[in-house]
Amino acid sequence: MKPLTAIVFKDIVIELRNKETISSMLLFGLLVIVIFNFAFVPSGAERGLIAPGILWVAYSFAGILGLNRSLSMETDNECLQGLLLAPITRGDLYLAKVAGNFIFAMIAELIILPVFVVFNNLHFDMKIVWVIGITILGTLGFVSIGTTLSMISAHTRMKEVMLPILQIPTTVPVVISAVEATGMVLGEEAQTLPFTLSLLGVFSTVYLTASYFVFEYLVEE
Repeated sequence: MKPLTAIVFKDIVIELRNKETISSMLLFGLLVIVIFNFAFVPSGAERGLIAPGILWVAYSFAGILGLNRSLSMETDNECLQGLLLAPITRGDLYLAKVAGNFIFAMIAELIILPVFVVFNNLHFDMKIVWVIGITILGTLGFVSIGTTLSMISAHTRMKEVMLPILQIPTTVPVVISAVEATGMVLGEEAQTLPFTLSLLGVFSTVYLTASYFVFEYLVEE
């Protein structure tokens, strides 16, 4: 088994045993959806404007919760030192952690999304397929930079507080692009959707590439 695949498999096995990361992400995301939908009771037109923001707020906060567990689990048990001594490059270690975080985030988000659809009286049609595609692209950008930031925050005393402080402003371009794209899909405004998706793809690619090269220097500190 390749080292990269082995690390992802290890994270999945650990999660299947304790079920801490996905369950906490899922409960927190569902709580955000429920609270926002009871707090705002907009009309049909207003719902189309607010709903994409509610969805990505739930995704973002659930994702931050999962990222907090990503490398803190390794550092708390001093497993990170073992991974650094393994015959694997720092870049591959980063990609393995991104893959694990992406899998956990997508599992939680694909459960949150149907609840969002029901609360907002949407139909399970091609719009939802487009929203899933936007979710995949936006989540990739979110966890790409989030994995790097979780490494930074894991070495601080207030790591639970530090990650949101770093993550929220850094991922604003990805979240805003994803909200805009989701709003266009739900509002059937496809004129500027290709540009917004391209922008989202560019941000996700830049975050993934930059973090890949920076991660090596972060783990050495």
